[in-house]
Amino acid sequence: MDEHIYKSTSSSGMAISMDFLSNPFSIPIITTTYLLLLLCLYVYSQQRKGKLTKKYHPIAGTMLNQLFNFHRFHDYMVDLASKHGTYRLITPFRYEVYTSDPVNVEYILTTNPENYIKGTYNHTILKDLLGNGIFTVDGDKWREQRKVKSHNFSTKALREVNTLIFRENAVELAHTLSEAATNNQILDMSVIFMRASLDAVFKVAFGMDPESMFGSSEESVRFNDFFDDASAMTLKRYVDVTWKIKKYFNIGTEAKLKENVKVVDEFVYKLIKIKTEQIDNNEDSRYKGDVLTRFLQFKDMSPQYLRDIILNFIIAGKDTTSSGMTWFIYLLCKHPEIQDKVAKEIKEVIKFKDVMDFTGFVNVMTEDVLEKMHYLHATLTETLRLYPAVPLGVKICAEDDVLPDGCHVNKGDMMTYQPYAMGRMKLLWGDDANEFKPERWIDENGCFRPESPFKFTAFQAGQRICLGKEFAYREMKIFASMILGCFVFKLDDENKQAKFKKTLNLHINGGLHVRVSKRAQ
Repeated sequence: MDEHIYKSTSSSGMAISMDFLSNPFSIPIITTTYLLLLLCLYVYSQQRKGKLTKKYHPIAGTMLNQLFNFHRFHDYMVDLASKHGTYRLITPFRYEVYTSDPVNVEYILTTNPENYIKGTYNHTILKDLLGNGIFTVDGDKWREQRKVKSHNFSTKALREVNTLIFRENAVELAHTLSEAATNNQILDMSVIFMRASLDAVFKVAFGMDPESMFGSSEESVRFNDFFDDASAMTLKRYVDVTWKIKKYFNIGTEAKLKENVKVVDEFVYKLIKIKTEQIDNNEDSRYKGDVLTRFLQFKDMSPQYLRDIILNFIIAGKDTTSSGMTWFIYLLCKHPEIQDKVAKEIKEVIKFKDVMDFTGFVNVMTEDVLEKMHYLHATLTETLRLYPAVPLGVKICAEDDVLPDGCHVNKGDMMTYQPYAMGRMKLLWGDDANEFKPERWIDENGCFRPESPFKFTAFQAGQRICLGKEFAYREMKIFASMILGCFVFKLDDENKQAKFKKTLNLHINGGLHVRVSKRAQ
């Protein structure tokens, strides 16, 4: 629970934010919200009596319920999804519709995607941090950015450059782990993976590594910390109706958000300046075809728009890998028998004897070799089922619509599908839905068996499917093959249960502290 949130005893046992209640605007907002609740309950009762013809999903609560449960936000949404499947929450301005039904998800993302957009509501909440980047825009701006970025994931030459980057980073990662194993040091793997993924995304996005840019990796770590804090405060805007008032008066979380975004901006603008100077000086890079160089070819782009594009790319590149690998190691520490099974497959497929020859080990990891690691792929996918990097997919309904289940969605309603909740639905995955079980992804021939992207929604689907899906899997498989083929991981505190940060992406709170030992030959 956030240190600024204290518990107040009530019949429901909810945790109430004293910061929220101390705001002079809170009481009238609470009163208004509950008056709206009474009105909506009246409307619902009329529907039940047949006096209204439209069918709507059940009401599961209000925005205040989300705020009271913000300390366990995603697990609270799992509770609602397990009870209702698809449901509504009431806010002062619109209905919020949440679904965990794959049929509805397919309709939103593929059948009628033009009607489910980011919209002004999402853009207003996200723009202070993410600007007009690909995660906040629709229409021409979205198509323009997606087209340019797709080039970095589609051509064979650029895939080869990316693979080279991942291999180099895997070797550096292995040396760090080897030193820790020799000296019996405790490592925070969340920091280790964050640095490795940031290093990779800088090379892909800018054609340079952060140490050559800044002389050390500390500035990039500082950027990441400030971004994560800004992300947490941005997420809270979805449940705090007073955020615009706080922003206007520059108080509370909004004042802190402004400070954090300033640090993030300074970092990104510095990167753009360095790269622009390199291009002007005709300095060559061994990492060809970087994203920023391609966007700099468009002479009419403002520095602000470049900032937005690059920041969104950095976020997309670092978060899936760093959060995914951190949860992956956490789950393997909790299930050492699965850790050993993954390591056994890696060693059998690679057939490289000297596991301390890191360069030789990683050079054996060709595309063909990685594709043979079905159990590793299943274990990574099972990790993302339980801990998707993006736990919620938030859209706005552009025009009145009817979902496949027969329920209506009104123009302006927020329409959200829930990767985190869907990964824990017994209706979708069986009674063992909460268990970490890679075997659910393996068929009778021992091969990886994919699921529908509308059931396993970690990478979205349809026209907005994640461009970097294969990019992320390739990076994670190279990292995982290297470190599990060479090392054994144990939690420093084996009784500790990991919690997630309350941010836009699903990171472990407080880090992941492990002990590393060298794996037997």
